[in-house]
Amino acid sequence: MKYYVRPIFSQSLNKPKNCLKLGSSKLYFSSVEIVSRSKNQVIKKCIKLDELDSLNRNELNSVNAQLQNITNPRKKIASLSFDQPNIMGILNVTPDSFSDGGKYNDIKKAAKYAKQMIKDGANIIDIGGESTRPGASNVNEKLEIERVIPIIKKIKKENKKMIISLDTRKPKVMVEGIKNKVELINDVSGLRYSGRSIEIIKNKKIPFVLMHSIKTPKTMQLNIKYDNVVLDVYDFFKKNIATCVKNKIDKKSIILDPGIGFGKSVKQNLSLISNIALFHSLGCPILLGSSRKSFIGKLHKNALEEKRLGGSISSVIYALNQGVQIFRVHDVYETSQAIKVFKNIK
Repeated sequence: MKYYVRPIFSQSLNKPKNCLKLGSSKLYFSSVEIVSRSKNQVIKKCIKLDELDSLNRNELNSVNAQLQNITNPRKKIASLSFDQPNIMGILNVTPDSFSDGGKYNDIKKAAKYAKQMIKDGANIIDIGGESTRPGASNVNEKLEIERVIPIIKKIKKENKKMIISLDTRKPKVMVEGIKNKVELINDVSGLRYSGRSIEIIKNKKIPFVLMHSIKTPKTMQLNIKYDNVVLDVYDFFKKNIATCVKNKIDKKSIILDPGIGFGKSVKQNLSLISNIALFHSLGCPILLGSSRKSFIGKLHKNALEEKRLGGSISSVIYALNQGVQIFRVHDVYETSQAIKVFKNIK
């Protein structure tokens, strides 16, 4: 039997009694949802923290270990603090990315856009040189390096303190990015693309985003199958975190991304966002990348990418209320504004 713990955060303006706090946040919870999973069934139940002694020994031990993960303060990663939400601005220097392909694959345009995102509230710039949209083909490492390194150098020259994340699954691209002082690797393959990736992350001691995905961008939306998408993604994270720790990679350097839109149906994407607080029990910061994704368009009569701002912000605000610490977005100004207004209302 496997057990999973999701904190149920209080919406009260007052601190509830007999409560715990999500590490490095201002979110409190006095109840949890416990999910039990066996080979044949999944059982869910909500229970107050002061009733945990009613659980059997195995269940209680597992729940307590996960509560420790939930409440442990999140250490800084690449100078990122997790007591406030972080905005990761997307900069695709590609001709074919799903939402902004071709807009910024010129170094002057890319640098100008990065500068604007920083002004608008981004504290991370995520640079990608390979489209990972559904159906996208592989880009060779040489071309990807030629696309990303000049803009990394340009941004670093103009904004030395800016945190740059490199969106790549290729070992050689990772190495070149690290040489040019990127602070974070964002691997959409979840370290599955190459066995060398773990060695690079270990040897260079570089923090990274562990994202869940299946197959490759070209095939990920074909024959999608999960027993339970939320628990399957959780198990993927748990297994890969254990592999990283076994390889002497510091768990405190890992950020988790459930991979919205990467090998998931509309219903599965919604389920992951709805239950995203479950992943806090793994003890790592969480990143949400729901910006302009196709599930928004499908829910709203196939709205085109540029008409998905409302849905993107809606998912950010919901996840913010569930303790998510990083938001990867196209619309930095609007997202920053929405977060500020929400926080002041709350």
